[in-house]
Amino acid sequence: MSPTPPSSARVGVRFDSIDDARDRLGETGYLASDSIATTTFLADALGKPLLVEGPAGVGKTELAKAVAAATGARLIRLQCYEGVDESRALYEWNHAKQLLRITAERDSADGWDALRDNIFSDEFLLPRPLLAAIRSDEPVVLLVDELDKADVEIEGLLLEILGDFQVTVPELGTIAATHRPFVVLTSNATRELSEALRRRCLFLHIDYPSAELEQRIVTLRAPGLDEALVASVVRLVQRLRELRLRKAPSVAETVDWARTLLALGATADGDLSAELVRDNLGVLLKHQDDIERAAVALDLPAS
Repeated sequence: MSPTPPSSARVGVRFDSIDDARDRLGETGYLASDSIATTTFLADALGKPLLVEGPAGVGKTELAKAVAAATGARLIRLQCYEGVDESRALYEWNHAKQLLRITAERDSADGWDALRDNIFSDEFLLPRPLLAAIRSDEPVVLLVDELDKADVEIEGLLLEILGDFQVTVPELGTIAATHRPFVVLTSNATRELSEALRRRCLFLHIDYPSAELEQRIVTLRAPGLDEALVASVVRLVQRLRELRLRKAPSVAETVDWARTLLALGATADGDLSAELVRDNLGVLLKHQDDIERAAVALDLPAS
């Protein structure tokens, strides 16, 4: 396979402007702040990977999904974890199929050299997410999710991909992207990522949204709640985030809390009683010591 120069990869312009990025993300249900819309537009316009950091549950992964939905691109996801390696992230050979071919043709007159060339071909290659994104014949959004959970070696593997949008398979040569993927890397900042990786990316930090934006999100995702009740829900959640909790409630949990209230028949602000909050804190908080700390801070009655 003859390599294609990296410069030939087409940069697909997906968004015409910052406002276009914000509007089209909004059409998917993702309400982007000014900084999110601006950085997403620039990552697209410059053809640069986007490194998104922030606490869990603020919409980092959802941003990649929203970009894919807004642009009609296929989403390819590499979920990182401790121990993920090249065979899980990039590619591996189908050893069982290779062995069958060797067994079937071991007495062939063509000899071992011809057989070796045959079994190290596309037919026996198993692309994993990184190679699948590079080789795609259609535009894709590549999501490398929770990169900070992976070992440092995975960052080294990403450098060639993020720098030149190409992958080297020793048996096949260099495979360059035809369509440059829109790459989103997410991190919860549990460990420091390398400067070499950061240099190749645009950086975006997503924090918990403002009260106004979170109210808009809740109204969109849990229609039916009274406006005053939505404001009370958001005030409660933002108050909880000020406490020293093991795990602060995410935006998704705010939405779950709002939907819980709907399921329980609460539609107006007056329905949000202290007892109701106490009995359903487990929707927002996922550790017993956090629930106990919140109950004290909010002066909730004992159950």
